[in-house]
Amino acid sequence: MKNIKTISRIVSVLLIAFMLVSLVTPVFAAPDPSNYKGGNVDTTKIDTLGNQIITIVSTVGSIVSVIVLVVLGVKYMMGSAEEKAEYKKTLLPYIIGAALVFAASTIAGVIFNFANSI
Repeated sequence: MKNIKTISRIVSVLLIAFMLVSLVTPVFAAPDPSNYKGGNVDTTKIDTLGNQIITIVSTVGSIVSVIVLVVLGVKYMMGSAEEKAEYKKTLLPYIIGAALVFAASTIAGVIFNFANSI
């Protein structure tokens, strides 16, 4: 029961982070609405910011995942039989979390590129 609550919390946090990242899409607004007469709006600054945010989230997620994997690996190698069983239990939420981090940044990038092509 405790593992299910922990996993659901991790998934909830990652989904919220994914939604925040996926909302970084170009906003079509004129610099000064009173002078706007139609036409194309330059969104290169927003595009650049969105790409930077996606890159930062992906990089930080990758670094944190690798650090956690190294820590769990060292603890597993140095631990007793009982501790190894505990570390095996923590490995499943880690794998799920790492997969969600990598998938979230990839999906956010795909959504961002799709929104730019429209």
